[in-house]
Amino acid sequence: MYVATKGGEKAIDAAHQWLAEERRGDVNVAELTLEQIAEQLTLSVARVMAEGAVYDPPLAALAIKQARGDLIEAIFLVRAYRTTLPRLGASHAVDTGAMACDRRISATFKDLPGGQVLGPTFDYTHRLIDFTLAADGDPTPAQATDGAGEDKPRVLDLLGREGLMEPSGEGDQTPLDITRTPLDLPTTRDARLQVLARADEGFLLSMAYSTQRGYGRTHAFVGELRIGAVAVEMEIPELGLTIQIGEITLTECETVNQFTGSKTEPPQFTRGYGLVFGQSERKAISMSLVDRALRAAELGEDLSGVPAQDEEFVMMHSDNVQATGFLEHIKLPHYVDFQAELELIRRLRREAEANAQHEATE
Repeated sequence: MYVATKGGEKAIDAAHQWLAEERRGDVNVAELTLEQIAEQLTLSVARVMAEGAVYDPPLAALAIKQARGDLIEAIFLVRAYRTTLPRLGASHAVDTGAMACDRRISATFKDLPGGQVLGPTFDYTHRLIDFTLAADGDPTPAQATDGAGEDKPRVLDLLGREGLMEPSGEGDQTPLDITRTPLDLPTTRDARLQVLARADEGFLLSMAYSTQRGYGRTHAFVGELRIGAVAVEMEIPELGLTIQIGEITLTECETVNQFTGSKTEPPQFTRGYGLVFGQSERKAISMSLVDRALRAAELGEDLSGVPAQDEEFVMMHSDNVQATGFLEHIKLPHYVDFQAELELIRRLRREAEANAQHEATE
């Protein structure tokens, strides 16, 4: 039905040219470079990498520039590019316990082994527009935080030693790869976590907020939130050794949730988990809250029918690339479909008018 549209090719070419001009903006203003985006819009870059499922800051910066700052469009571009990349192998699971933390806080314990590291955050700012940034002044160099170089054991491990925290589960099983295996519902927690890691931040935030307002009854504390660099290692079978192929920045959140127990098991806290590329703590916290909500059936809790506990609802509606594609396709030509419905409405109206006239003459 699209082929019948006449003059479309010229119009599309003109739209592409107009888009390029709008992207560039005023030519008297210096063009934005990829380095500026990657270094100064790091939180946007982190979101595009996380939801695009590719850790590549320069690529994410390019996608943001091409998309004129529309992050969902940039995520779409990165996802599309990802499908063209060859799969060279699989890395080992990263050890976030050995993370070189730029930020590490806990809302459950004030005095932590290794200390609390506030790091770069908006949490303690006044949320007032800082007009000095318009002066292009150099920022004051950051000072080292006390305890930044000390070992930082996991908070939930400290609770686990006392038997107060549920075990983290099996870690030696090979997780399902949702990019190669179709998602089958009900699914496993490892697959759910992969979906949540790629999910739209706004959707997850909304679902997480709903659980805090009572739709899910999973009152949570942030046991630990840490942001920093971790090593990525890969085994080289031909050489029989494991090598470090790079380093990535991650945000990890573990929540301490309401306790559970039974006649045979003593009460203990339960956990939620979130892990995201880059500095994305809002997404990581939201992910951990939704992860815990989706574990309701596993933990023997009553399902109250709220969206955050509905696995199918969350899994099928959290991906912004799928949602955008399905939503935006309705603005493309649907001439034939609409004409069919238009003709149906006209016919029904004619029949209704004929029936009304027939009843009036009786």
